[in-house]
Amino acid sequence: MEKKIICTNNAPAPIGPYNQAIQFGNLLFISGQIPIDPISGNLVKDDIQSETKQVMKNLEAILREAGMDFTNVLKTTIFLMDMGQFAQVNEIYGTYFSEQAPARETVQVAGLPKGVNVEISMIAGK
Repeated sequence: MEKKIICTNNAPAPIGPYNQAIQFGNLLFISGQIPIDPISGNLVKDDIQSETKQVMKNLEAILREAGMDFTNVLKTTIFLMDMGQFAQVNEIYGTYFSEQAPARETVQVAGLPKGVNVEISMIAGK
């Protein structure tokens, strides 16, 4: 199997030595996405709901570029600066999945890139 780099202008360009996603066979590994608007390049930091929506839009764009959608997601990892915001993030996050939600863990961290409050990574498969 060969690995394939997945890249779209509809999600933020990487800010370091990594790719938006790597497809390996039928699996897609999406790098952690933060709330950057890919059109303006600006951070979305109005509130945790707005941040989460932008992160999910970025993830959706990458999934789409790979010919997938949220039904293909097998596992997610949510990184939060404040676990006290979990319920608000979970409410937005949950609207993107049906009753067959993926496996997931959520962890509180000491810091995230660019001082954002939420970052989400995914693994998907066809």
